[in-house]
Amino acid sequence: MALVPAKQILEEAKAKGYGVGAYNVNNMEQIQAIMEAAKETQSPVIIQASRGALKYSNFTYLGYLMKAAVIENPDIPVAMHLDHGNSLESAVNAIDLGFSSVMIDGSLLEDGKTASTYDYNVKVTKSVVEYAHARGVSVEAEIGTLGGIEDGVGSGQIHLTDPQEAKKFVEETGVDSLAIAIGTSHGAYKFKETPKLAFEVLKEIRGLINIPIVLHGASSVPKELIDEVNKYGGKMPGAQGVPIEQLQESIKLGVQKINVDTDGRLAITAAIRKVFFETPEKFDPRDYLAPARTALKNLIVEKMKNFGTIGHAKDYAPKSLEDMKKEYAK
Repeated sequence: MALVPAKQILEEAKAKGYGVGAYNVNNMEQIQAIMEAAKETQSPVIIQASRGALKYSNFTYLGYLMKAAVIENPDIPVAMHLDHGNSLESAVNAIDLGFSSVMIDGSLLEDGKTASTYDYNVKVTKSVVEYAHARGVSVEAEIGTLGGIEDGVGSGQIHLTDPQEAKKFVEETGVDSLAIAIGTSHGAYKFKETPKLAFEVLKEIRGLINIPIVLHGASSVPKELIDEVNKYGGKMPGAQGVPIEQLQESIKLGVQKINVDTDGRLAITAAIRKVFFETPEKFDPRDYLAPARTALKNLIVEKMKNFGTIGHAKDYAPKSLEDMKKEYAK
């Protein structure tokens, strides 16, 4: 079984200069598609579930599906990651489910929408770090806020991360990776015009901290997927994401983890709409979920190529959570 903390995957990526996609999941087909892509490309991978996704699946269902992905792919380093945990309780629940990595988003209050104070962020993050590290689980935190709202998370406003504050935050909390705000945004309707990420902020932060850096809200919202959705009855005018070229530049400048959720939703929706449009007599879920799974797998393969993840699954011997407990205890 190759379940590993995200810390190891991201530190390997940092050492070798590539990015790793963290792909959100809600059901079996999404998990299968991501793992098929990882196996085909021999890529390490982070599969992540939001609080909303876990609640949707009554928690244990999705947790066990993610564990099945690990068991079925013993040669692929896989991190099971909680996306946007909003409290120590949410982190504890994920760790109890077997997650090897958790995010605590103390940049927002527990409602997931209201920006918090710096002191609140430090306090809740430190509590999660203490609990998780004692169990070999790595911790991601966030400083600064993104635009947009996705899965009920987001303030809707962009507040770029202050580099000096990021440095202080890392030193005070002991987190393993840091999500920063440089102009990305949650959801499919990220921007009214082509975005320009604040690379100068990223450069300064990378010069001040030595842990892996994370980009949330990093879906590209490919035009061809929007066109496909709209072609078969969807209505998504004006949807726009982060150009892949800017994501690749961010990797060159020191980003290791790139969160992808919206793009996967679009690939699945486009495939399902096509089946219903072209063959309205279909009613067996397998008739539309199988093409959706294939469409997502193809999308993830392309992401892995774009992020430079391909072929790195065998670069290192996976560390267990017991291994990490010993490292954290030093």
